[in-house]
Amino acid sequence: MEYLNELNPPQREAVTTVEGPIMIIAGAGSGKTRVLTYRIAFLVEQGIDPFQILALTFTNKAAREMKERISKVIGETDARSLWMGTFHSVFARILRAESDKLGYPSNFSIYDTDDAKSLLKTIINELGLDDKTYKASTVYNRISSAKNALITAAAYEKNEVLKAEDEEARRPRMAEIYALYSGRCFKASAMDFDDLLLKTYELFLRFPEVLYKYQNRFQFLLVDEFQDTNFAQYSIVKQLAALYQNICVVGDDAQSIYAFRGANIQNILDFEQDYPDLRTFKLEQNYRSTQCIVEAANHIIANNRGQIPKTVWTQNEKGNKIKLYRAMTDNEEGQFVASSIHETHLRAHTPHDQFAVLYRTNAQSRALEEALRKLNVPYRIYGGLSFYHRKEIKDLLAYIRVVINPADEEALKRIINYPARGIGKTTLDKLFVAASDNDISLWEVLENIESLGLGLGVGIRAKIEDFRFMILRFQGALMNANAYDLATEIAQNSGLLQDLYTDKSPEGVSRYENILELLNGIKEFADREENLPDGRPILPAFMEDVALLTDADETDDDNTPKVSLMTIHAAKGLEFQEVFVVGLEDSLFPNQQNMHSRAEMEEERRLFYVAITRAMKQLSISYSTTRYRYGSLVHSEASPFISELNQEYLEPVASRRPGAGGAPDPFRRNISSTFSIPAHSRLRKVSDVSKTPSNANLAADYKVGMVVKHNRFGQGKIIGIDGPAGQKTATVLFNESGEKRLLLKFAKLEIVQ
Repeated sequence: MEYLNELNPPQREAVTTVEGPIMIIAGAGSGKTRVLTYRIAFLVEQGIDPFQILALTFTNKAAREMKERISKVIGETDARSLWMGTFHSVFARILRAESDKLGYPSNFSIYDTDDAKSLLKTIINELGLDDKTYKASTVYNRISSAKNALITAAAYEKNEVLKAEDEEARRPRMAEIYALYSGRCFKASAMDFDDLLLKTYELFLRFPEVLYKYQNRFQFLLVDEFQDTNFAQYSIVKQLAALYQNICVVGDDAQSIYAFRGANIQNILDFEQDYPDLRTFKLEQNYRSTQCIVEAANHIIANNRGQIPKTVWTQNEKGNKIKLYRAMTDNEEGQFVASSIHETHLRAHTPHDQFAVLYRTNAQSRALEEALRKLNVPYRIYGGLSFYHRKEIKDLLAYIRVVINPADEEALKRIINYPARGIGKTTLDKLFVAASDNDISLWEVLENIESLGLGLGVGIRAKIEDFRFMILRFQGALMNANAYDLATEIAQNSGLLQDLYTDKSPEGVSRYENILELLNGIKEFADREENLPDGRPILPAFMEDVALLTDADETDDDNTPKVSLMTIHAAKGLEFQEVFVVGLEDSLFPNQQNMHSRAEMEEERRLFYVAITRAMKQLSISYSTTRYRYGSLVHSEASPFISELNQEYLEPVASRRPGAGGAPDPFRRNISSTFSIPAHSRLRKVSDVSKTPSNANLAADYKVGMVVKHNRFGQGKIIGIDGPAGQKTATVLFNESGEKRLLLKFAKLEIVQ
């Protein structure tokens, strides 16, 4: 147990306290993962069977990393016996083992958000409802919220409060849609993400003997990031822990930032009420950040009333002050960020992947991307189109889904005529109607195509039969074939690989290579998970692993170090040497949609706290006095969060606007060289030609801060002047046209004031 010597006293006590309810409050950068890892290792070394330990995380990546760490301490065999994974992956595993009790086959499909919305669009269309009033995304979110509150379709129909809210929102048929959606999922032998929680709770509630079985199986429960749990997740955890009450939750109320996803901060704040014998350990030493960053974060979060008291501290160096930059425009803010990264990378050789730019909304990335591209700074945007959401990838995955579960209607709809095999829309409409009229799955329609009398021609029926027999051939190999070989056969014999191969455009080549990369991923998974503990075939296990991926599990296509651009929500759990938090403007951060109550404002403040504590060495915050939002130029005030920071932690940065001093600006144009002309040219230099209009002001008359008017761009304000005499250029921020650079000699600017 030499690893215990690596722990400070509070960490060690949290690790070695074995029985009873335990809450570990882990401040930012306090070694939470190490404590959780060593606690599991300690339990095993105390003689507790690894099969009796259940650890729940929020990303597969976190679970894998913890398992790897644990295996180094207790050995790979014991580590493999642990039940460790995300809530959804663990509950999916339980549901597959017990699915018959709820009327599902064990090979049920898991619908992702796209599948769910596609099905909802179909239902909304079939009901003849206005798809602008009943937007699929709005309906999906409403149903998702209900499921996470453990409200079934039947309970929703009886809930007068929910129905009244739907009436007020002019969506009175929401309960009907929910019921139809649930029925169609059941008929397709499919569950969506939220069903994995709702159905697990239902399973334990309806079948006490099943609950008792898993209560005895999991005598020790550990829950990571407990502050992010929602009502359904915590309800299931309480069900499982009720018998032995050996439950250990780890989290930080100061980092609870997912209320919009249903996370309930009261779960951690009120945990002691559910477990009066609770022992609480506070990990308050920060190993990540400098003293300046830690103290600034403490100063911010102290403004929140709803929190568990703690004092985070560090023995790290004092460190640099937090840089504060005030920009005139969001473009200028982007230039500040890009040039700062560029200079630090060149001067200190800091790798690009040690920089992160954090923002409140994804829309803010545009100006940042433009500035980074101009300086050839490589970057990656988190939250963009992930590998597994690309069309060609989803197409092949749909084939595999149908092979595993032919009742999967959404997957079957996607592939039945792709690549094109002559089963057109008219035929498909007849098939869908037959499925609805006979209350059977689409696959069952294909199985009974002759007896249903759909009026299809001989040629069409033959094409449908060819498709069905192809799927059946693949199914015949599912149990015994090598996963990679079968997936490759599906890609080839379905015609998908050939269809992509014939497209020689750069995009077509990329799509073809993506399919090959997916097959490589299946091979890698098969090699890693050679012997699954429950004896399932590899390919269905791979599909479940993909279906339950979170954003944090996605990886980049290459390993080139890149600057990370992401929302603050996406940055939680990460750390970087240098962090830029941009857009610190009132109504943007805090967001205007979350300023209606103290609870909402406190969550926004916790979000700022998370942003600050991602930085290890250097933190910079910035804001712009003007920004385009919703197509209009908006004038902004600094965020109140800036004034909440103790000023001793801040170091204002001189503006990099042209003519404003400060550090050299790589974005400044060399005006004199721009207008230079080769010596042999017959043209005269523009500086030699006097074309100044008689009614124009002289260049010397213009000053920074003046309000001017242009006959094309309208009224604006001069925010910078540079260039040599005779070739002075003004940077003007126009009210309607945005920022422009104009050569004063020809600009014909009228001075307004």
